[in-house]
Amino acid sequence: MTTGTDFVEKVFQAIRRHGMLIGGEIVLVGVSGGADSVALLHALLAIRPRLTLTLHVIHVNHGLRPEADSEAAFVEALGRLLDVRVTVERVHVRQAAGQSLEAQARAERYAAFRKWSTALGASRVALGHTADDQAETVLMRLLEGAGPRGLAGIPPVRGRYIRPLIETRRREIEVELRRAGRTWTEDRSNRDLKFLRNRIRHDLLPFLAAAYNPRITDALCRAGALARELVGDLERLAARELDRLTEVGDEGLVLSRAALRALPPGIAEEVLRQGLVRLGEIGSLRGWAHRGLRRFLEADSPAPMKLGPVRLEVSGDRVRLSRGQAQPFIEGLLPVPGSIVLPGAGIRLEAREFERPASYRPPADPWTAVFDRAGLPGVFTVRSRRRGDRFHPFGGPGTKRLKAFLIDLKIPRWRRERLPLLVANGEIAWVVGCRRGAIAPITAATRRVLEVTATPLAATREGSKMGA
Repeated sequence: MTTGTDFVEKVFQAIRRHGMLIGGEIVLVGVSGGADSVALLHALLAIRPRLTLTLHVIHVNHGLRPEADSEAAFVEALGRLLDVRVTVERVHVRQAAGQSLEAQARAERYAAFRKWSTALGASRVALGHTADDQAETVLMRLLEGAGPRGLAGIPPVRGRYIRPLIETRRREIEVELRRAGRTWTEDRSNRDLKFLRNRIRHDLLPFLAAAYNPRITDALCRAGALARELVGDLERLAARELDRLTEVGDEGLVLSRAALRALPPGIAEEVLRQGLVRLGEIGSLRGWAHRGLRRFLEADSPAPMKLGPVRLEVSGDRVRLSRGQAQPFIEGLLPVPGSIVLPGAGIRLEAREFERPASYRPPADPWTAVFDRAGLPGVFTVRSRRRGDRFHPFGGPGTKRLKAFLIDLKIPRWRRERLPLLVANGEIAWVVGCRRGAIAPITAATRRVLEVTATPLAATREGSKMGA
C-alpha cells in the first residue's frame, strides 16, 4: 500500500527526472478544486521545504456551470486552510466561430495563467495532468490519426508549464487524498459522454483493460514517451539546421530553398516549423498546417502562406519567414545638398557636392554613388519601383527592364519593393545599394562632384543590407 511519503517521493522524482524545478522558484499552481489539482497542491506543499519554493494558487472561474462559484469558494477556503495565497480569476468565455466552447475556455484559462505568472514573477505554472490524462490523450490522438508529435501526448514540461503528476495514476491520487483527509470537488461534466475524452475515459479504456491489456494506461504512456523522444531528437536536429541555414536580419528569417530541399522532408518541415515558433511563438500546428508546409517545400512556385502572425514566401532560391507588415515606403524629394529619411527602406540618404580634387577616384562602396554635378538637377525624386520601369546600369550596353535587372542580381521579391530608386529627370540614377545608372558619369572634364550616401537606420549596415 502506498504511503503519503511514497506518493510525495514519486512526485518529487518526476520533478527531478524532467527538470521541472531546480529550487528557489515562485510557482503558480493551477487548482480547479478537483482531486488532481488538490493533490498537486498537497504534493508541492510537502516538497516546498526541500526546494525552497514559493507557492501561489490560481483558480480560473469560467462561469460556465452552476457550481462554478462554489468551486471557486472551495479553493479559496482550501488556500486559507493551507496558508497559501489564492487568486481567483473570473473569465468570460465567448464561443468563437469554428471553435468549441471547451477550446475557448482553455484559451482563456491559459491567458490567465500567463497574466498571473508574469504579474507574480512565477517562472513555473504547475498543472495537475496525470498519467491517466496522458493515456487518454495518446489514445484520442491515435483515433484522430495524429502524427508523432500528436502521439507524444502531454509534455511533462513545455515552456513555463510543468506537470508534476504526469507519472501518477488517478487512483493513487484519490488514495493519498483520503489518507491525508483532503476533500475535493467533482466536476459533473467529466462524466458527460458527449465529449470524446469522457467516452475514452469511461468506456473505451476500461474495455481495452478488461479485454486486451490490463496495463493499457501504462502501455499508452510508454508509447507517448517513445514518441516524445523521437520528436525531441527531430527538434534538436532541426534546431541545428535552422541555425546553420538561416540568415537573420530586419527581414525576418531567410533560408536557402535548395539547402532545405536537400534535407530529409520531415527535418526540412520541422526547420520551417521552428522558424515559425521563433518568430511567432506558435505552439502546436494542426495537421493541415503541417501538410501546408510540406506542399510549400515541394511546389516549384508556391504561393505565399500565412500561419498565425508569420508569413512564408519564396523568391528564387530563398525562403523568407517574416512577422507583421513591412513599413510602407515613403516617397519624397532629396535636395542637393540635403537628406531624406526612408523608414520603409531602413536608410537615410544624404547628398552633398564639392569641387573635384585632382587625385579624386570614385569610391568602391556600394552604398555611395557619385555623379558629375553638371549633369543633374538640384533635386532628386526618391521612390520605389513601378511597373514598366527601365534602367540603364553604368557600364551596361543599354536599358533593360528593372525587374529583370533585379532578378539577375538575385534580389528576392520582398526586397524589390523596398529598394529606393534615385531618379533625376525621369531617369533612374541609382538603384540604392545595388548599381548606379549611366547618367552623369564622372569624367576627366568633371569639375564638381555630387555624392549621395545611404546610411542604414539600424546599428550596422549588415542588418539592413539590400543589395547582392
